[in-house]
Amino acid sequence: MSDSAAAARRRLRDGGRLQSVDPGDAHQASHKATVNAGPLAGIRILEVGTMLAGPYATMMLADLGAEVTKVEPPGGDISRTVSDAYFASLNRGKRSVCLDLTTEEGQVGLGNLVAEAHALLVNLRPSTIRRLGLTYDALRRWNEQIVCVALTGYGLDAGDDPAFDYVIQAVTGVAALTGDPGGPPMLPGYPTADNSAGLTAALGLLAKVVSGHGGQVEVSMRDVMFSQLNYRASAHLNEGTTPRRLPFGAHPHYVPGQLFPTAEGYLALFITHDRFWRSFAAEAGIRGFPTMAERAARREEVLAVVTEALVTDTAAGWQARLSPLGVAAAAVRSLPEALAVSPEMIVPAGDFRLVASPVRVAGYAPEYGPPPRLGEHGGVPGHP
Repeated sequence: MSDSAAAARRRLRDGGRLQSVDPGDAHQASHKATVNAGPLAGIRILEVGTMLAGPYATMMLADLGAEVTKVEPPGGDISRTVSDAYFASLNRGKRSVCLDLTTEEGQVGLGNLVAEAHALLVNLRPSTIRRLGLTYDALRRWNEQIVCVALTGYGLDAGDDPAFDYVIQAVTGVAALTGDPGGPPMLPGYPTADNSAGLTAALGLLAKVVSGHGGQVEVSMRDVMFSQLNYRASAHLNEGTTPRRLPFGAHPHYVPGQLFPTAEGYLALFITHDRFWRSFAAEAGIRGFPTMAERAARREEVLAVVTEALVTDTAAGWQARLSPLGVAAAAVRSLPEALAVSPEMIVPAGDFRLVASPVRVAGYAPEYGPPPRLGEHGGVPGHP
């Protein structure tokens, strides 16, 4: 193991040059009781976040055992005003400290927190990040080893253009790729840019912490969405292909790969290999089109015969028939229907029922803590 790798391991195990934190103490402080210490136990993370992307990033880390302290302004994170359930879905298991970072007292309080932290993640406008002193250059005087993650719309040096999930999907071409060809651009039913940017920021934070060195990390929502357009962008840049929308969300390469109407409900059918096509075709009574190359070249013919076949049974019926054959097919569910058949993904967090962490670590079973009250762990004006 290299010296830098060994240092990184020690940093994760002991908190680097900071005072070592006993995993049990860290869990008690962050309202966690686990079968054993989480993989991030002892790692202390500060969040100056608002709404979704930043809080989602740090919640994922809290679920894995990190001690996350949410630094909130006197009025609290604006997401508290949306609804209690909304706030809980992004902030379970965290601590809350209330500081007015526009004051000298608030800045000193932040400095004291930074001195004992491994990382800080902030998602605000670039000018606000700099004005409040939330960059590595501003905070290194408190802690040379601090990792500072700036999650912004377009980049820390790219100006203050407003950036919300829907706007980012519009400017990166995602909205133009979504929907039926003859209709208007569409947006997904959930904040994909916010969630994806949050996960990417968490990855960047951990990568820098593991390096064993403090410093600045930047993640922009725009860059994340361009990255997620991977093969779409590559086809345009390298082959001159102009991306286009296809009916029923069809895949540009795999045929059939889209939603289909059935006798009752819609079916998602995705066939990637010729052997799966043979299995599907035999079950559906379809002949011909044996290779993917032929199916792609004769897309409209293939879709016509598949559509005709699928209307002879319900979506649930096709799923029951095709899944045992190894063919990827599923009836389209509503969110309530999907949650009802996935009870293992619903967990208690205080008074709330929330969706569990998607990361499962062998030997670790988190007990999700409740979302914190504003200033529950210090700093509320007029209170000790």
